[in-house]
Amino acid sequence: MATTPPTEALLERLRHPRQSFDALSRTVREVIVAGAALTVGLFLMPFLVWLAGNRFLGPYTHGDDPRAGPWALFADYVVGLAHGSAVFWVVALGPLVLLCAIRGFLILLRQVQALGRD
Repeated sequence: MATTPPTEALLERLRHPRQSFDALSRTVREVIVAGAALTVGLFLMPFLVWLAGNRFLGPYTHGDDPRAGPWALFADYVVGLAHGSAVFWVVALGPLVLLCAIRGFLILLRQVQALGRD
């Protein structure tokens, strides 16, 4: 009985990621997508905020350092999250909320189209 070595099975899944993703249960897929959106909100959004702010508003100042970089903003962001500041949590949860809003809109759009066909 020939079995595929684990490394070959992993490589096969990596060659066809869409098929591997579709093979998962709907619940697991939803958790992965929600986790990715939350990860983007927690770790990527502060740097995007810094990039946009630095480009359009000027350098980020942090205390006595007039030219603090993105890591200073990220440190302030983490402190804001830890203190429960609503502004920082809006940034962190923004991608997840946007994803849910887009999905809700698409569901509503499909229902309106189905009613129009009846």
